[in-house]
Amino acid sequence: MHKFIAMVGTNSDESTNRKLLQYMQSHYADQAEIELMEIKGLPIFNKPENHEIPAQAQAMADKIEQADGVIISTPEYDHSAPAALLNALEWLSFHIQPFVDKPGMIIGASYGALGTSRAQAHLRQVLDSPELRARIMPSSEFMLGHSLQAFDDQGNLTDQQKATKLDGLFKDFQVFVEITKKLKNANATTYEEVREMDWEKL
Repeated sequence: MHKFIAMVGTNSDESTNRKLLQYMQSHYADQAEIELMEIKGLPIFNKPENHEIPAQAQAMADKIEQADGVIISTPEYDHSAPAALLNALEWLSFHIQPFVDKPGMIIGASYGALGTSRAQAHLRQVLDSPELRARIMPSSEFMLGHSLQAFDDQGNLTDQQKATKLDGLFKDFQVFVEITKKLKNANATTYEEVREMDWEKL
């Protein structure tokens, strides 16, 4: 059984993105172990001269490294991913490399009708950056619009078409994870490139 980290892409206490990940954690409990990861509490990234990583960020990195993949659920603020999520990713790429070749799946929930398409596209670019080098499953957008009305009292998705699509994407992600395990020929070189990146010149 795969083990996945599900990162809540916001520091909001009341988030439908957290609800979406909690739904997945419960709904797919017989298929995979999904652990929710919060990004609340991280200090603002300040590129410390002593290269000291906050204990919370190091603990997050350790869990990501041990997981088979990462699922990130992001809201959309101003056509982009939230600053809190980008801040977390900055810490998770500062002299630590948990995302290198790590399979990733991006999903998102928003109050409006359009979902989180722009935020997801932006987040793909960030995760593909030289500092992170994650492997994000292609052609896999899951956008939950009108998310305040999307769940029943038990936390289940009420739109069966959306639920069915998420079922399919989650199965595809598990296949993608297994395929990614075979794409390791350049892993050692990629890891060294990221590890040796000179943050002083960035």
